[in-house]
Amino acid sequence: MADQALLRIRNLKVSFAGFTAVDGVDLDLQAGQMLGIVGESGSGKSVSMMALMGLIDPPGQVSADLLQFDGHDLLRLSPAQRRRLIGKDTAMVFQDAQNSLNPSLTVGDQVREVLRLHLGLRGSALEDRVLQLFQQVEIPAPATRLDAYPHQLSGGMNQRVMIAMAMACQPRLLIADEPTTALDVTIQAQVMALLLRLQQEQGMALVLITHDLAVVAEMAQASAGRVAVMYAGQVVETGTADALFEHPRHPYTAALLAALPEHNRGARRLSTLPGIVPGKLDRPAGCLLAPRCGYAQARCQQERPALVEGVRCFFPLATATAAGAAHG
Repeated sequence: MADQALLRIRNLKVSFAGFTAVDGVDLDLQAGQMLGIVGESGSGKSVSMMALMGLIDPPGQVSADLLQFDGHDLLRLSPAQRRRLIGKDTAMVFQDAQNSLNPSLTVGDQVREVLRLHLGLRGSALEDRVLQLFQQVEIPAPATRLDAYPHQLSGGMNQRVMIAMAMACQPRLLIADEPTTALDVTIQAQVMALLLRLQQEQGMALVLITHDLAVVAEMAQASAGRVAVMYAGQVVETGTADALFEHPRHPYTAALLAALPEHNRGARRLSTLPGIVPGKLDRPAGCLLAPRCGYAQARCQQERPALVEGVRCFFPLATATAAGAAHG
């Protein structure tokens, strides 16, 4: 139930210089559960989770009615209390490993730093744990990689180092933010399989942020997870992977599904969603999707719908009428 959730977010808002990048997000995540967060670039996916991790620096502003992890309200913890949670019980894998790792330290030293800071490991216990982590994330010949610098490793290998750092303290929640960006397709599949295996073996909750619906469909279905679709800073639809992909109720979800290549076999052109995610100066007064939605009616232009029973739409789709869902 919601009161037993590992993670509870209510009315999360993040703004930068008057622009609301995250606009009233509500999410629940149970211990051991997987949640896929999908949407176009600019939908607020990464910013939402960075707010959770305390990574929004001024002038960015974060507010929420509740931002709770394992019973702790993160917005009311002292900086020292929050540091004890972040990086230990909650960890994040960023999308660009090459730029996230410190180029002047060996990858082994970067993992050692996490273990010293959060677990106080020293000596042989520290060395054993680092090697164990490199083995766990399937780095080939792990003992020979400890003294390598990031520039000496491939993108896929660096991403595995990032995952090893995130897994170092056996977190209860792991957030993976576009973890396969800039990796080739074969390595993408390996990294995703690794994350799914670690999630199942460790029994941790996993949040996967991606714009790739096919990836989140495969991951969420394999782990009986849930999916949240975000658009313009709002969650517009939530549900189980099976229900959401088979019977999308929000026109935006349906349009994203319609654009998948496998749904366009034999077509001369891929189905597309016209327009762009609204920014600070073109934010509609009503439903934020209304200018791009072929189903929009007068009410949609004037009122902003709430998230009701997992969908933010005045006129939710009854069935998976994905093809042409956002076309007038």
